[in-house]
Amino acid sequence: MIFLLPVVCGCPERCRCHSPSNSVDCSRQGLAEIPSDLPPQTLTLHLQDNQIHQLPTSAFKSVPQLTTLNLYNNSLSNLTPGVFHGLQHLRVLNLTQNSLHSLESRLFHSLPQLRELDLSSNNISHLPASLGEPWENLTVLAIQQNRLRQLDRALLESMPRIKHLFLKDNLWKCNCHLLSLKLWLETFVYKGGITDSIICVSPDTWKGKDLLEIPHELYHPCPFPSLHLQPSQVPQLGADHQAVPRLSESHSTGERGHRECEIKPKPRPANLRHAMATIVITGVVCGVVCLMMLAAAIYGCTYAAITAQDHAGRLAQANEPTKTGGKELCDSSLA
Repeated sequence: MIFLLPVVCGCPERCRCHSPSNSVDCSRQGLAEIPSDLPPQTLTLHLQDNQIHQLPTSAFKSVPQLTTLNLYNNSLSNLTPGVFHGLQHLRVLNLTQNSLHSLESRLFHSLPQLRELDLSSNNISHLPASLGEPWENLTVLAIQQNRLRQLDRALLESMPRIKHLFLKDNLWKCNCHLLSLKLWLETFVYKGGITDSIICVSPDTWKGKDLLEIPHELYHPCPFPSLHLQPSQVPQLGADHQAVPRLSESHSTGERGHRECEIKPKPRPANLRHAMATIVITGVVCGVVCLMMLAAAIYGCTYAAITAQDHAGRLAQANEPTKTGGKELCDSSLA
């Protein structure tokens, strides 16, 4: 009966099934492919720590009610766009520690209910600007420990409910192309989002620095690529020997544009606190000068008034003897 129990319950031979929770554990079994006889009512499927190299299209069509799928620590290097077809209820997908290099833009198109996606510890060097329809329900995205240099802001804007974003331990190139990501992250953190640090690997100016701690004033907008070609850059028929110099000119122009795109640090970056302090000090100094000028004006007016009054008194005293003498002379004449 013990040996017949897995067959009666519909549990794969090398897996362990837990009926109350509708979970199937096939981890650490050395599996090279997905078991074909999974119970259709399975909600949680553990396939971690196996040797699965490839997943066929509609690999999980036998478990349409699946909500949690764990593919941690396998050998997956490529995922076809239709591999998750039919998983309309999947909420948690763990693809950590595989060998993924890139992701197709339509890969997660059939996962409208996805809430948590973990792509950590792979070799992903590029993520498309869009991965299908907007992820209205995604709240957790982990892509740390990959080989990402840039990340398109449009991809993050397609996740309006994202709350946790983990990006550390990538090959971040902190040039003008990463400015839009920095601005988005600042808004994300301000609204209560949780993220880890983005440590710059290049250029040397910012190597080892946290992207969010670099003042955005030090970033210059990326130059727009020129769509107009000069006549000298258009190859002529029958002039193959001139193609190489023109290619070199185009390459040098691209290098110049690339250099212009790099961050140009300033010797003294703008600092809001220093600017506010300067304004306050300037206001205080101006106020003190104005008070001193007012005090000087009041003193001058007062001194002038006192001097004028004193001078008027002296003139009055000088005129009194003259008036007295004239009056006496007039009296004696009448007598």
